[in-house]
Amino acid sequence: MRLDRTMAGTRWHIRPDGPDKVTGRLAYLTDMGMPGMLYGKILRSAYPHAWILSIDTSRAQRLPGVHAVLTHRDVPGLNLFGIALPDQPVLCEDRVRFAGDAVAAVAAETEELAEYALTLIEVVYEPLPVIDSPEAGLRPDAPKLHPNGNVLHRTDYERGNAAQAFAACAFVTENTYRTPRQMHVYMETEGGLFVPEPDGAGLTVYAPTQHGYKDRFQLSRILAMPEPSIRVVSSPIGGSFGGKDELNVQPYGALLALKSGRPVKLHQSRMESVRAGLKRHPMSVTMRTGMDANGKLLAHEVRIVADTGAYATLGEPVLNFATEHAQGPYRIPNVAIEGLSVYTNNGVSGEFRGFGGNQVIFAMEGQLDRLAEAAGIDPWELRSRNLREADDPGPFGQRIVATDGARQVWASVAGSELMRRKAREEQAAWPAANEELAGSSKAGEEREAWPAMGERRAGSTREKWLRRGIGAAIAMHGSGLGFGLPDPAGGRLRLNAEGRIEAAFGYEEFGQGLLASLQIMLTERFGCAKEDLELVIGDTARVPHSGSSTASRATSMMWQALQRMEAPFAGMLLEAASRLTGVPADLLKTGPGGIWRTAVSGEAEPVIRYRELSERTETPIACETAFHFPTTPDERVGAHFLHTYTAVAVEVEVNLLTGRVRVTDQYHAVAAGPVVNPMGYVGQIEGGSHMAIGFALTEDAVMEGGQYLTRNLDAYLIPTVKDTPAGFQLDAIEGLPEGDPFGPRGIGEIGTVAVAPAIAAAVRDAVGKWVTSLPINPEELMADDPFEEGGAR
Repeated sequence: MRLDRTMAGTRWHIRPDGPDKVTGRLAYLTDMGMPGMLYGKILRSAYPHAWILSIDTSRAQRLPGVHAVLTHRDVPGLNLFGIALPDQPVLCEDRVRFAGDAVAAVAAETEELAEYALTLIEVVYEPLPVIDSPEAGLRPDAPKLHPNGNVLHRTDYERGNAAQAFAACAFVTENTYRTPRQMHVYMETEGGLFVPEPDGAGLTVYAPTQHGYKDRFQLSRILAMPEPSIRVVSSPIGGSFGGKDELNVQPYGALLALKSGRPVKLHQSRMESVRAGLKRHPMSVTMRTGMDANGKLLAHEVRIVADTGAYATLGEPVLNFATEHAQGPYRIPNVAIEGLSVYTNNGVSGEFRGFGGNQVIFAMEGQLDRLAEAAGIDPWELRSRNLREADDPGPFGQRIVATDGARQVWASVAGSELMRRKAREEQAAWPAANEELAGSSKAGEEREAWPAMGERRAGSTREKWLRRGIGAAIAMHGSGLGFGLPDPAGGRLRLNAEGRIEAAFGYEEFGQGLLASLQIMLTERFGCAKEDLELVIGDTARVPHSGSSTASRATSMMWQALQRMEAPFAGMLLEAASRLTGVPADLLKTGPGGIWRTAVSGEAEPVIRYRELSERTETPIACETAFHFPTTPDERVGAHFLHTYTAVAVEVEVNLLTGRVRVTDQYHAVAAGPVVNPMGYVGQIEGGSHMAIGFALTEDAVMEGGQYLTRNLDAYLIPTVKDTPAGFQLDAIEGLPEGDPFGPRGIGEIGTVAVAPAIAAAVRDAVGKWVTSLPINPEELMADDPFEEGGAR
């Protein structure tokens, strides 16, 4: 299915939450309030690393209008949080480990008064040496940031004997790739409204989250309250991308509300969000990759070093994912991979769209491009010679669900207009004499003498200082949390008292179009109208435990839940209608407004409306299911079973006067099974690619000495609508092997993972410069010599 921004048709639906969002009627967290509400503020550390010698809150407590002041002494339960490993203090007691650490919190009658109260809290620190990089954290004399040292997690994987296999390689390339600390930059920063019950025995939390039940679990430990006493209602948040999967302000708002006995609103400014919020893991990825003279990959060694910052959050599974995806979708008989996730005094790195895949795929695809150029083989052809087959095991040797997605996306991009244009221009530009050198050991040397493709394209149609280039990349991406990790799913259908088919799932809508996808699936399965539905998500008091809205799993799990519930629920509806009307159930079907009688000839006719069916049925009509995300039967922690594939081609334009790179056209092929929501599909891929353009070209939350130099969006360059490429094509490949029971795969992350390496390849094509660090440094593209050393031998 070819999708683009302008397509319209019967399968394009208006999002249920769309009109309220675009008209401004929807209440976001910043709009919420209650009578008697207080305002919360958090005092954060003045140092990236220091002992706390004393905390004096007496002046703040005496300030009129201040109703609660908190330190670590006021945490009744566990003074730690962390979605996987609880190692981050709610309120620091004796030590701070990064400049966003919370030391105290206040609630006052106005926001300004709360801000002033923070200035009255006196904290005496003793600064400690700062670990500002993973390399510094690995030194033998480095101070220990946690009892187990400075290494959060180690990974390793081996297959064959890579060290020996390099001796048989005709071409070898070794490079170190570095990726930035990227910010999520959601429109709505972290915040919440926290409402205690009058007797203090319960609490309602209105807050942005990707996993309400997990938030409730963590809060119950911190507050020393039973989980059922805490209700978590996710807000219709303006973006998350992984950044709100972990607790952020929830512990502070909850504690302040319970101590003051009044509702508390706590919402971070953008500067506070930058200082305390999660970021994408900066990684250093060293790869050594070799192949034979025919272009077959033989050996691959990888070392990944990730900066997890001061605390763990999901640093361990992010490294697992990066380790698993560091081979790309390729057959390589000899592999040796090791990974380290290192504690530092930098900002906390955590879950982010792509989940460690972006970093290693940038590196892996760069290796293929360098090897292809050294051997004189077309880089897309080189990928074809090494692509995994449909029934190959996964990257860890685990059994995975077979699809031919890798070949499908490769072929789609190979046939795209961008790649055909690149081939035409290269054929016209390359000297005929060099054609016979393709595949020979001299090809790389000869290529160095040819002008850069961007230079050959310059002419009357382009200003002389602009160079164009085209590049492409390919990737596979695992869905779900992986083997060995709790990954529950489920849902509930019932005919409610209002006569609506109520679908309840424990997921959150944070802009990804989940509600629209659910509505489409229900109307298509039951033939009902949108008005016949009530969609309930994101409220722990009303929904079953369906797992998190992460890891490209929510739409896939809703589809699988409906597969399990459709027949039994429809059967209950039809049997109840049959009892009330006397019409045999096998002549009935669900439809718009109610139950309809099928006719041998002519149109079906209505029999009973859903509202009447609900009112006249004594036994509630409801169906519920619970299951787990499908996992590989092979025991490898974090190994994935379901995979999505993508290939991307982009065209860039490089300004030689400024070194700035602009993406002008892009083509995406995605093999993710059936398309549920075409508009949402386009939005996810285009939005993800836009985020990846920032990752490749402009975004980096720079730190020095444990302090952010990038403190706000005025110094952090995210792509705007003017940076959106004019060209955008998407080939949604829906075909799955016959009998595949898993349906649509998630696409929330796949649009981001292959864009950066495609841009890097296009820059090489344009100006002859290899890219090893992101974001791409414009100054490096302004050098006089267009080709430099650094390819493969």
